[in-house]
Amino acid sequence: MKSVVSERPSSLPMPLLREYYSRVLAYIATAATIAAGTYVQHFSYDLLWMVPYSLLYPHLAHHLSLRFKRDHARQTHLVLLFIDAVNAGGGAVLMGFSVVPALMFLLVLAFSALIIGGLRYLGMALLVAASALVLTSVIFRPELNAATPVLVSLVSALFTTLYICITAYFVHQQGLRLAQARGEITREQEKAARLARNLAKYLSPQVWETIFSGKKSVRLETQRKKLTVFFSDIKGFTEMSEELEAEALTDLLNTYLNEMSKIALKYGGTIDKFVGDSVMVFFGDPTSQGAKKDAVLAVSMAIAMRKHMKVLRQQWRSQGITKPLEIRMGLNTGYCTVGNFGADTRMDYTIIGREVNLASRLESAAEAGEILISHETYSMVKDVIMCRDKGQITVKGFTRPVQIYQVVDFRRDLGATSSYVEHELPGFSMYLDTNGIQNYDKERVIQALQTAAEKLRDKVIL
Repeated sequence: MKSVVSERPSSLPMPLLREYYSRVLAYIATAATIAAGTYVQHFSYDLLWMVPYSLLYPHLAHHLSLRFKRDHARQTHLVLLFIDAVNAGGGAVLMGFSVVPALMFLLVLAFSALIIGGLRYLGMALLVAASALVLTSVIFRPELNAATPVLVSLVSALFTTLYICITAYFVHQQGLRLAQARGEITREQEKAARLARNLAKYLSPQVWETIFSGKKSVRLETQRKKLTVFFSDIKGFTEMSEELEAEALTDLLNTYLNEMSKIALKYGGTIDKFVGDSVMVFFGDPTSQGAKKDAVLAVSMAIAMRKHMKVLRQQWRSQGITKPLEIRMGLNTGYCTVGNFGADTRMDYTIIGREVNLASRLESAAEAGEILISHETYSMVKDVIMCRDKGQITVKGFTRPVQIYQVVDFRRDLGATSSYVEHELPGFSMYLDTNGIQNYDKERVIQALQTAAEKLRDKVIL
């Protein structure tokens, strides 16, 4: 049931309140003009019916408009303006085209139209008023009574001036309130922007962007995607944490995570989480450049992180941390379940699955400064990145041994003087690292190569 108070003028919004009082003042000016004209016998007593009409119509129009204004505000404004224009044109005719009242009617109508809708509404209102004037003239054929007595002119001009001044005051107050509201909205937007920036630090930029742009809905849902998953941690961090003060350890860890995050974002990785000194990043969601490109970017990121550790070790050494710190990394490519996990009130955008576990196991199996990748990842990056076959290892949670590879470097960076020799053909695979062969093993390697060459020659001869 609609509240009675909500329909009272004092409880209306400022635009409706201004429009209501303006219309009341305009029609009071009309009633006062007719009353003054009748008093001085400028108008006949037959026009006195216009006085109660002028006093009652604004209230009737207001209450009727409330029923339609919420859903059809623009149309309601226009209809009421047209009725006012009809009243102005018809009133001028019924008053015998008395010059001053007629001009005041048009002035009030023009002022109202400009406030409500600008020049477009002004043109339409004047057109409707002119049409009403012509039609009323044809129907009633009034006697011309153009001369206006002084009293009628004074009353008409006085009430019209009062209408314009009070309406202008309401418009001014409305402008002040709008300016204040704009200022409050601007402050709220700035506050919301600051809050969004602060909250964004708890999410990966890619996830934050997809949520705030509306590309992803914030609800419990997941999907299967082929991702490349990356894990890393600092070798020997636990032992070092026992030697350093809490403040120094916190500064070191924050510096390390900050630098690694910059590298991850540079290569387009989605940072999943930090767990102590461990970093988890995945490629392929929420945006992907294709499984192969994602894998190359992931391994490229790992190489960049390993190289950047040299810079960080120099910084830490200048701070008195002499123990060399190395990171170990593991990567795997495969289908994972990615999306929002948790509860309706607390969600975590992350990934789960067998392939995630394998990436974590490879990171645990890696040595200091080593990057281990699975065969799936190797098959996608081998033409860009030199990798060393490390055979198979038994991984917890996997029934079969897992083929792994050690990432060496970008092929383009190895150069013509590279110590690596790698060749692969059907039935033939060779990887040779001359720098990794000890002097006492050199003869054994040469002997193995000669034996292989002799067997190959014999096979060709046969």
